This record gives sequence, C-alpha cells and structure tokens, in this order.
Amino acid sequence: MADNSTIEWTDATWNPVLGCTKVSAGCAHCYADRFMERFRGVPGHPFEHGFDLRLAPAKLDQPRRWKRPRRIFVNSISDLFHPQVPEAYIADVGRVMRDVPRHTYQVLTKRHERMQQLLNGPLSWMGELPNVWFGVSVENRRQGLPRLDALRQTPAVVRFASVEPLLEDLGDFDLNSIDWVIAGGESGPGARPMREEWVLGVLHQCRRDGVPFFFKQWGGVRKHRNGRLLRGRTYDEFPAN
Repeated sequence: MADNSTIEWTDATWNPVLGCTKVSAGCAHCYADRFMERFRGVPGHPFEHGFDLRLAPAKLDQPRRWKRPRRIFVNSISDLFHPQVPEAYIADVGRVMRDVPRHTYQVLTKRHERMQQLLNGPLSWMGELPNVWFGVSVENRRQGLPRLDALRQTPAVVRFASVEPLLEDLGDFDLNSIDWVIAGGESGPGARPMREEWVLGVLHQCRRDGVPFFFKQWGGVRKHRNGRLLRGRTYDEFPAN
C-alpha cells in the first residue's frame, strides 16, 4: 500500500489482499505480477510469496490512520472479488470503508459476476455506501464489455470503467448508468500498442453519453516519454460525487 500514489486517478493505494491470478487478456503483462515476483523467496519481505494470493488482515486498519481525506484505490495489486477471497473478509474490508467515510474508495475488479452476486445479495449494504465507487476493467470487446453489463446490474452509488489496457477498438458500446471512464495504454516490457483512434472512440462515447473521461497514459515500454496528452491536452475529469 502507498500514500501519495503515482497512479494519476487516485491519491493512495490500500491492499488488504495481496496477489492474484490472471483471468483475461488484460492480465497478460500485469505490472503487479512482474513486480511482486521479483521478491519471491526473500525471507521476511512483504512479497516473499510472490504473486500468490493471500489475505493481509494486518493492513485492514490503514485507512483509519490516514487523517486527510483521500481517494483510495482498493487492492491495486489484487482483486477484492477474487474467488479465493472469503465473503466474510470482503465484508471486513467493507466495514472499514463504511466506518471511515472521510475517504472515497475505488474498487476495481475483473470478477464482475461475483461482485454482482454479492452486492445484490449478502453484501448489499456495501453497494449502498456513498463513499465507495465500484468499477470493472474493460480491455476488449469479448471479455471487457460483458463486465459493463454486469456492472449496470450491480448496486453502487458510483460505477466506473477502467478501459486499460485498451487492446482494441471497442466499437459502439453502452455507457448507460456508468458514471466515469478511465482510459489508458499498457506499460512496461512487452507493452501492446494502443491506437489513437481507439482512445478517441472511447472519448466520443463519453461525450455522447455525458460521462466524465480521464485519460491516464499512452503507455509503452517507457510510458513517461509517451505522456498523457491526447490531441494536445489532458483529460482529468472525475464524477461529481
């Protein structure tokens, strides 16, 4: 976890779960996998077990110690709705978000079906929290766009889509009931290229449907060289909540 995150659309990261497993095309070059595996086998290191999924209950209280209100990306190196995360533990994370309402929590998942099931069922109270945003990753048409459909059927005060890494033209897609879109390219070794027309297509959809648009990065092997400008300007829009 980190305060003062370098992720452009958040202020801090909070990881009460560590590690994950790859589930779709967007996971192929996962930065968290690459980073955490560097420390596999290092005794006593927080990532001693590499990218293996494990709970980190010692980190649950971190938001309580941050006194200044922040936007907090929940599980930036994992997925809260991973099938190996017990429902009771997801509820523990939710209770922290409920009990520390000065922060805004951004929960992003690729496990849309489990999120939809739990927030429409035993954890419905989490979907009613005014300071929690729930989002899904949308990297392509086949795997990403169905997540948007599931998100629309999931109770949330704010729903968002992280269109990163954008791997293809998404075509004409539905942003009904979506409150925010982040778009960006893949970064790091082996980064797959992103075309400008794909990004402009997403921007056009957002403008058509009145959805705030945040352009995170072009990505690439050296992402800082490629920057964040889209047609000569930055897009740093956020939902009104």
